[in-house]
Amino acid sequence: MDITRRDLLKAGMGAAAASILPAHAGQAHATSAGAGGVLTGKYPLSTDPSPVLIAGVSKGASDAAIALAVRHAAEAATDFSWLNPGDTVLIKPVNNSGEKYPATTHPASIASMAALLKEKGAGRVIVIDTAGIAHVKLSEGGVRGSTRALMHKNGIYQAAFEAGAELYFPEEHGWNAFFEDGPKAGTRWKNGIMVPAILKAVDHIVLMPRTSRHMIAGVTLGLKAAVGYMRTDSRLEYHRDAATFFEKHVGINTVPSIADKLRLTLTTATKVQTTMGPDSGYVLEPETGLVIASVNLLAHDMVSLAWLLIGRELTPASEKTGFKDPYEMGELNVSAFNRICVFMLGGPCQALFTQTLHQYEVNTIWDDPTLNAAFGIFGAVPRVELVDASATVPAELLAELRQRVQMT
Repeated sequence: MDITRRDLLKAGMGAAAASILPAHAGQAHATSAGAGGVLTGKYPLSTDPSPVLIAGVSKGASDAAIALAVRHAAEAATDFSWLNPGDTVLIKPVNNSGEKYPATTHPASIASMAALLKEKGAGRVIVIDTAGIAHVKLSEGGVRGSTRALMHKNGIYQAAFEAGAELYFPEEHGWNAFFEDGPKAGTRWKNGIMVPAILKAVDHIVLMPRTSRHMIAGVTLGLKAAVGYMRTDSRLEYHRDAATFFEKHVGINTVPSIADKLRLTLTTATKVQTTMGPDSGYVLEPETGLVIASVNLLAHDMVSLAWLLIGRELTPASEKTGFKDPYEMGELNVSAFNRICVFMLGGPCQALFTQTLHQYEVNTIWDDPTLNAAFGIFGAVPRVELVDASATVPAELLAELRQRVQMT
């Protein structure tokens, strides 16, 4: 039976009220990459520009119109010269639940990308993800829940299948259908990361996240989407050793089977989930929505976060309080929610030793602990070059986004 985010909220408040405090309180402030590194000059600005292509989509646009914007943004972001005839391409969407877009990736956008890849010469296109622990859990003894069923519910399965893509669900292939891949040094992982063995059989990866708030991480964009690759034991370390939570989900993106094959990150953000997340929240649909594409994952996330922050500013204040936006409820509650994830992943003993998960106030992209961890791990802040891919983005919006992603 699925556990809803509302259930987690209620349980989290109960845990907080009972003073179930983390075993390593205070460590997060000392060991996490934290925010503010850019503003203090800790990270250098890259010498080379990182283009991020955006396409505007009118409010209420059809799936066909959004699919066309996806094509325009993708073709402007890359010439696909990396794709040889017959290559296998993995599309990694975000399918943490059975909820519909923007809680999960826009189905017609996945179909558009699959069709485009086929047109460019791909032999196989495979869509792969594993849902969140509230819905699916793989163990050595079996599986609870089904990512396949969730993809049917939110429409991703049908869209991908009709576009000629294959669908692969790691939990259906069992505990041994994973292998250990090593993250880059400095990502704070104690162990190698267990990822699906099918990654060895693909030539390229296209990442297709969405733009959303997150009740534990604050925000969830492209970098955090990599959590969907991991086996349960790696997810356990990720959540339990929470003092380095942000470095860890950045670190997933550095394992060779992912980092060496990632060619494009593209987000359809015609709607933005501006509160709660990842499974539900306030949905903002602006007059002009965006499709965001880049071959540079960090640059993509800088623009995607800027768009989320604009969306939060347009969200009614009444929607950003209490259970409607639980990340605002304080560090004790954020850590309690994370501890519940550890309990579901590893049981009560593991939950007992869960570290504090620090909460950050993210008012600019430079405050975001995920991006700051990424700037440190990858060695620089991308020099974002924001480009309107199809002359469809209002000049004022383009100028606002550029201002928010410029390093000061």
